[in-house]
Amino acid sequence: MGDDTLMKLVPGTDGYVLEDVPHLTDYLSDLPNYPNPLQDNPSYSVVKQYFVNVDDTVTQKIVVHKDSPRGVHFRRAGPRQRVYFESDEVHACIVTCGGLCPGLNTVIREIVCGLHYMYGVRRILGIDGGYRGFYAKNTVTLTPKVVSDIHKRGGTILGTSRGGHDTSKIVDSIQDRGINQVYIIGGDGTQRGAAVIFEEIRRRGLKVAVAGIPKTIDNDISVIDKSFGFDTAVEEAQRAIDAAHVEAESIENGIGLVKLMGRYSGFIAMYATLASRDVDCCLIPESPFFLEGSGGLYEFIEKRLKENGHMVIVIAEGAGQDLLSESLQSMDQQDASGNKLLQDVGLRISHRIKEHFAKKMPINLKYIDPTYMIRAIPSNASDKVYCTLLAHSAVHGAMAGYTGFTVGPVNGRHAYIPFNRITEKQNKVVITDRMWARLLSSTNQPSFLNPEDIAEAKKEKQPATGLLDGENSKDGKSVTEDYPCMS
Repeated sequence: MGDDTLMKLVPGTDGYVLEDVPHLTDYLSDLPNYPNPLQDNPSYSVVKQYFVNVDDTVTQKIVVHKDSPRGVHFRRAGPRQRVYFESDEVHACIVTCGGLCPGLNTVIREIVCGLHYMYGVRRILGIDGGYRGFYAKNTVTLTPKVVSDIHKRGGTILGTSRGGHDTSKIVDSIQDRGINQVYIIGGDGTQRGAAVIFEEIRRRGLKVAVAGIPKTIDNDISVIDKSFGFDTAVEEAQRAIDAAHVEAESIENGIGLVKLMGRYSGFIAMYATLASRDVDCCLIPESPFFLEGSGGLYEFIEKRLKENGHMVIVIAEGAGQDLLSESLQSMDQQDASGNKLLQDVGLRISHRIKEHFAKKMPINLKYIDPTYMIRAIPSNASDKVYCTLLAHSAVHGAMAGYTGFTVGPVNGRHAYIPFNRITEKQNKVVITDRMWARLLSSTNQPSFLNPEDIAEAKKEKQPATGLLDGENSKDGKSVTEDYPCMS
């Protein structure tokens, strides 16, 4: 599957390049188009500008210097003046895949309501049970009445699963059912699957738009500002941290240890720690730590207990896996989504701390794992609004004939992003960035890094994101390295 089929490069002046998404007309010539029905929608009668300008793009980099090239841009999301589907022609489907996340039901609801009320679409199916539901389970008819209050519930009314991706069977089902718009909600693995589905649909020459809505509670999807459910997860994590703090300060030498989600990226742990101000130590996958010896975790725990009489530790689920004994590690085992199986580092580290201090001083450690409580709650108000914008942007894109794209905010503006840009790497906490420095300043914990580790971290390629300082770059390179025609 080549990137050239997932992304169109459109160079411009002064180092400008548009990483554009596919369109149905790329492989289906002479497709008819129609006036967008939004122009006659009473709800939009007061809107000054109905439609997004055809040339509107969103820059990936907002921190620039006066002589910086204009850099990478993405096509701006929103309604277009012309659409490539008539209302009564559309037969849409929605599928949710992977783990649970706050906001799934809100996205489902707003896709349904957006199609129905903005574009007059009446035929919408829900695929039951993830990707395998296309060929192994029944569908659910979705109407505004069916989804009217699902945003108040956690989980997904469509059910979900990991794995089960059989491209031929899925596209056969799409073709047999006469579906021509597919909305796929899931994480990076799900979006990779969506890219393969798009490729097969394109190969068969079908008039089917494939739109992805990125979902990961860990906030580890690259390019976009953040993923839905993340704000809710951080807010709910506060409840666990508050409980750990109460337990810890209510008893002599109390330690509250909270394990939060974050398989490869420690954003939830970092933001929950910064928001709490009750955390004494935050441990994430991106920042190695050690237990024994001078400058290790044991030494810091002892120091903090002597100073304050209690402490709170937050650890992301992917942190410290290298510290577990080989016999307990899952080695190369993976779940159905291809994620490496992790040991319960919170439980193991709790036991190790207890064993260490049993010989030195009495401690009282309470371990709290709120993972499934956080995943299963409804989204908060901020995420509900965000989910609405994601859903509507996806609907506008599909109706306008765009396909093979994921939608998300880039520097505050929603954009259509090629699948391969979303799936090529994961978003991770940069421990040489100021945000991590703010956390260390807040907790007053040691970095657990020796000088060699720090020097190595500074050498690592930094992600190209509008939230970091530096030159316009893509994966640590000048954009002109990737696109010589711009130099």
